[in-house]
Amino acid sequence: MKLQVPFLQLPVSFDADALAHEIARVDESHWRPHPNNLPGNSALTLVATNGEPDNDDLAGEMRPTPVLGQLPRVKEVLSALGATWGRSRLMRLSGQAEVTAHVDTNYYWRERMRVHVPITTTPDVRFQAGEAEINMAAGECWIFDTWRRHRVVNENNRTRIHLVADTVGGAGFWDLVAQGRPAGRVIPGWQPRPVPLPGRGDVAIDFESVNAPVVMTPWEVREHFVFLLGECVPNPRLAVVQQGLLDFARRWHGLWSAFGEREAGWPRYRALLAQGRADALARGAGEIGLRNEVALMHMLDMLVFGVALSDDAGPNLVMRRDVHGDAPAQAAAAAPKRRAASEASFDRPVFIVSPPRSGSTLLFETLVGAPGVFTIGDESHALIEGVPGLAPAQRGHESNRLLAEDATPGIAAQLRQRFFDALRDREGHAPGDAPVRLLEKTPKNALRIPFLKAVFPGARFIYLHRDPRQVLASMIEGWNSGRFVMYPNLPGWQGLPWSFLLTPGWRELSGKPLADIVAAQWDTATRVLLGDLQALGRDDWTAVDHDAFLADPQATVERLGAWAGWGWDRDLGGVLPLSRYTLSTPAPDKWRKHADAIEPRLAAIRDTVERAARAAR
Repeated sequence: MKLQVPFLQLPVSFDADALAHEIARVDESHWRPHPNNLPGNSALTLVATNGEPDNDDLAGEMRPTPVLGQLPRVKEVLSALGATWGRSRLMRLSGQAEVTAHVDTNYYWRERMRVHVPITTTPDVRFQAGEAEINMAAGECWIFDTWRRHRVVNENNRTRIHLVADTVGGAGFWDLVAQGRPAGRVIPGWQPRPVPLPGRGDVAIDFESVNAPVVMTPWEVREHFVFLLGECVPNPRLAVVQQGLLDFARRWHGLWSAFGEREAGWPRYRALLAQGRADALARGAGEIGLRNEVALMHMLDMLVFGVALSDDAGPNLVMRRDVHGDAPAQAAAAAPKRRAASEASFDRPVFIVSPPRSGSTLLFETLVGAPGVFTIGDESHALIEGVPGLAPAQRGHESNRLLAEDATPGIAAQLRQRFFDALRDREGHAPGDAPVRLLEKTPKNALRIPFLKAVFPGARFIYLHRDPRQVLASMIEGWNSGRFVMYPNLPGWQGLPWSFLLTPGWRELSGKPLADIVAAQWDTATRVLLGDLQALGRDDWTAVDHDAFLADPQATVERLGAWAGWGWDRDLGGVLPLSRYTLSTPAPDKWRKHADAIEPRLAAIRDTVERAARAAR
């Protein structure tokens, strides 16, 4: 749920030691892996659909699981907060593990708050939401803005356990929220009130029975559209997309007035949803991003097109599983039965590789319009680093570098499956039986080319080159903005929280000026990726210059379409929208405001600068 502040502490506290002692008596067999298989993450289900511990559906009657009956003090915490409870769990995070950065995009969390009560924790457990970062102390009670990109990092060796419960609120709960304290704000006399936990468990608790529409009302449809349009970054296509959504809402209202929730109207509702989604894509909704870095089209699927109707063709598909975060695996308006993915499931997958801030998002957002191309819709940080053994925290924080030997058969199979399950084409359709044409871009992949080639033997690569002066200036702005922090608590690091990809040799940069850091990031990433590309066959990669792409985008995408073998069938109109990650209005000489910092560093890396320019010719 979107809040006015990143974190809000409620004015109550609980006996964390008593809760921890109670939880320790629960048999280990009740704990289960995170639904996304995030390494080091496990959960003890307390409230779930139909009270079934292994049921991750987000639609249906939420009921207590048998294990909640073994935890009387946990029940007393839920009761004391005065809310109606939905999906609730004890979430366990192992030492040196993390919950990777994501946004809670599922319809279920649009109007639900995430309540955290830390039970076992240390000051080294850091919770980030947007640009804010806090430590939630044991026994405190917090809610936070799940609409902002957020993550959790446990840099201690001890295991962290939180009570994590979702709610639409309740009379008592809203009173507590009104008395809450935003993180970092000093309120004279404010202090959380200790709540006694006698441990009898003889308390009344309300649980959700209604949490998804049979047929979404036109008023709710409009509310979602207004909310999302207000969250969009500026884009020249926004006005025409807005007009199309307004037209859809009016047509939906007309059907609602005729049929309401009656089954007789369902075929026409379903047809209108398909028509409205196709129209939104045709108008350019797939090219618009939101301020929290989630794609507009993804959220239209999550809040309207994938959930507005429960019928046999697609009954609230985005509500069926708890796929935590903003991975497009949860965004399908029509999801087929899951099938196993093998090497043969992928036909010449294409990866865009470049240092960060080279314009890869704009190139990617343009190429996703190619016919027959499938993508996960966004960058694959969580998808790749969610595979056990691939996150830097599990590799001694060395870097994002991955080699062919890191692609063990088990890791390769798991990664292919994770990609396959998340893929959608430009119309939002999941893969069928034929091998798919995958397109992917993540700047960290500049350090992973041998690994990707081992996972996907047919992989091909597009090297995107951009004037390093422009890249270094944009990287400086990115570090200073705090929007691209990847590793905020690197051991021994002195300086701004680490942003962008983690390059080999990063420890040598600790305490140095920011211009030295970004120059080293660019230089290392470029040297590594060019060396890896040149070790491949020349047919396995091609290059694109960012300025040439901007000068003639149509010619560029047609050339790349011919090289990749997927073709091109659209007229771009000569003007490209800004990418969703643009920080400020682009200009060829914008870098000059950082010229004093950049030019001396360029001299030191001139060999790499010239090598990169040659590769792009």
